Amino acid sequence: MNTALLYRLLEADPAAGPAELLHRARADHHLPQHLPHLVLSALVRDGVRMGEPARAELRRAHDRVAHYARLAADLACSTGVRAIRGLPLAGYYPDGLLRPLDALDLVAPDEAALWQAVIRLVTEHPVEHIDVSLLGERPHHTAVTVHWPAEDPLVDPWYRVHLTTAALPGDGSAVPVRPYLVADEHVECLIALAESRLHRPAQPPGPVTLLDIACLARRPFEPAETAAVLAAYRLAPEAATLLDHAAGHLPLGPLAAVRAALAPELAPEHRRRTETAATRRFPTRHGTLLRRTVIRHAWDEARLHTPAPDTPLLLTPVADYLLTRTPATPTTRTAALQALHHWDTLC
Repeated sequence: MNTALLYRLLEADPAAGPAELLHRARADHHLPQHLPHLVLSALVRDGVRMGEPARAELRRAHDRVAHYARLAADLACSTGVRAIRGLPLAGYYPDGLLRPLDALDLVAPDEAALWQAVIRLVTEHPVEHIDVSLLGERPHHTAVTVHWPAEDPLVDPWYRVHLTTAALPGDGSAVPVRPYLVADEHVECLIALAESRLHRPAQPPGPVTLLDIACLARRPFEPAETAAVLAAYRLAPEAATLLDHAAGHLPLGPLAAVRAALAPELAPEHRRRTETAATRRFPTRHGTLLRRTVIRHAWDEARLHTPAPDTPLLLTPVADYLLTRTPATPTTRTAALQALHHWDTLC
């Protein structure tokens, strides 16, 4: 975990100097708004000269991660949600090296806890957007993402907190939703990285994912047990592909033995997916915002209201939505608003 590894991952010529490395980070298509923060922190550790604008950008990035950490701790105490993916991975980075966090990912033990956390966020932050999705049908899982502006909304990425009742959403088809994630923290981080490959199977892992693997490679893994957990979560192929790619860039350490232990798990998982491919998919319905509402503190859960087959409404403690699997048309949006106003008159 050093600057030389960053030069290799970003395919930058060390002879071109740190400015070229930072330029490559800003041009990277994986995390173009966040990857420069990691590079800047690495250059600071190396004692590279930089001006006040670069230092100010890095300070704001550190403040952002610290704010996410405080949010996660506060919401864990008040609602029972807990951080997964990015924030725990950041804890494995060497001192002074800032892992980019494009969002704070939180998993809730149930829907009531999720909405309690959302209400806290909406009450205490200048939230401008609230996105809602339902995964599956009966029972369904809820995912909510809230966004609010950064200190400089034109220069810095907006704050984004993603909350869900399903720790691992699957791929909507052969790999189902798995609501619970229970393992040692560093194993959970490896599971989360493998899960992310479900949604981008054709793309090679980005620099941050490879750096995550480099950090996890310094942790102790029990090969057979870790492989069995990955297989139980239906992620043996993704974990194997991820580790194979990482091995071309960095030493795997104990993860090399995990990769070897995954080998016998690959064929059974591919067979399961082939058998599942012909079955019914697990649909995701997205919410088209109809209106923000006064906070409905008495509501523990969202309510589904279907006045007509083509206008399913999702009424939540903070906003009301039209549920769709495809972008809503003006006609369906108008019908949904009329149905919503009619529901108001009955309440």
